[in-house]
Amino acid sequence: MSRATEAATEAAEAFLGEHPVGPTSDQEQRGARFDAGLAIVHFDTGSGGRGWDAGEQPAVDEVFLRAGCPDWSARNVIGLGMAAPTIHAHGTEQQRRRHLRPLFTGEDIWCQLFSEPGAGSDLAALATRAVRVEGGWRVSGQKVWTTLAHVARWGLLLARTDPEQPKHRGLTYFVLDMRSAGVDVRPLRQLTGEAEFNEVYLDDVFVPDDAVLGEVGGGWQVAMTTLMNERVSLGGRPAERGSGAVGQLVAVLRQARAAGRAGDAELDRVMRLWARAEAARLTNIRAGEQLRRGTPGPEGSIAKLQMAESNNPVYDHSMELLGTQALLYRDYTETRPDFAAVHGGSGDVRYDYLRSLANSIEGGTSEVLRTVLGERVLGLPPEPRPDKDTPWASLRRS
Repeated sequence: MSRATEAATEAAEAFLGEHPVGPTSDQEQRGARFDAGLAIVHFDTGSGGRGWDAGEQPAVDEVFLRAGCPDWSARNVIGLGMAAPTIHAHGTEQQRRRHLRPLFTGEDIWCQLFSEPGAGSDLAALATRAVRVEGGWRVSGQKVWTTLAHVARWGLLLARTDPEQPKHRGLTYFVLDMRSAGVDVRPLRQLTGEAEFNEVYLDDVFVPDDAVLGEVGGGWQVAMTTLMNERVSLGGRPAERGSGAVGQLVAVLRQARAAGRAGDAELDRVMRLWARAEAARLTNIRAGEQLRRGTPGPEGSIAKLQMAESNNPVYDHSMELLGTQALLYRDYTETRPDFAAVHGGSGDVRYDYLRSLANSIEGGTSEVLRTVLGERVLGLPPEPRPDKDTPWASLRRS
C-alpha cells in the first residue's frame, strides 16, 4: 500500500470516527462526507474532493463499505457515474455548488436525455430543438430509453441550437429540471416486465440560460465527457474473481450436475466462459485506470464492450442448463423500479438473462464501441462520413 493510499484510508477512518454509521441518517452522513472532501476524492476542494489522485478512491470507498455504509451507485447510476464528472469538468462554480452535493447524498436522482427515436447510435443526428428566447431557451422534441426519468429530479439534455451548422457543431448541453412545465415522462415496458426505461416528450419547455453546461454550440465536447464516463461506469465496476454473471452460471452448473442434467461437455463450456469472463474482468480493471485518474478516454469503451460480450453468452448457457425451469419466469406485472439494473445479479437468473439482452445496446451499441476502439485506440482508418461537414438542416432524415 502506497503512502498516499494509507493517508486516504486514515482520512476515511478518522471521518467515520467522528461520524459513525447509525446515529445519523445515511443522507446526512453522505452530506458530511461530501463536505469533508471524501465523496469523489479527485474533485476540487469544495466540490466533494481533495484534489487527490483518483486512484485513492477505491481505498476510501472500501473503508465506508466495510463500515456498513450503503452503496448508492445503482440508485443514482446516471448521477454518480455521468452527471458528477461532467458537471465538475464543464460546470460553472454556481452549477457545481447547486448540483454536486445533493447528487452525492442521493437527494437528487439524475437521468440522461440523449437518445431519440431517430438518433441512437448516430447521436449527433438528434432533432430535439432548443430555440433562443428572452432569458433562456424553449426546447421541443422527444427522447427515448431514458433510464430512471420517472424518478429523476434533473436530466442531462443534449439539444440542437443551430441547425445550420454540421450536426456535431450545432449542439448545446443543458441541465434540465425534470419538474418543468412541458416535460412528459412515459414508461417503456421491457422484457423483464419492468419499466426502468422511459420516453420523454419535451413540449416547449423553458430552460434558463444558467442551465447551459459548457459553451453554447459546444455540446458535443461536453457530451463526450459524459459518454466516456458512462461506458466505464456501466462496464468497469470492480468485481471479485468469479462473481457476477459467471458466478451465477457456476451455481446453475452445480445444480444441473447434481440433477444429472450436465456432463463433462457442459463443464468444459462453463470453464471456457469462466476464463473469458476472468480475462474481461482483468481487462476492465486496466481500462478503468484512466477513470480512476480522473481522465477517462476511449479505452473505457473496452470495459463496456467486454461486459456486454461476456454477459450474453454466460446467461445464454445458464438458461440452457436450467432446461424447462428456464420457462418459469416470475410475474410480468409492470413495475417502475427506482434503480437501474444494468449488471444483473438479482438472484433470479431468468430475470438477469432477459435484462442482459440490453447490455449490447445501452451505453453505446457493441458495433459503435468497436468502431471507437478501432479508430481511436488502434488507429485504424476511420469510417467514411460524407455528412460530417454538411449543415444538419440539409441532411436527409427518415
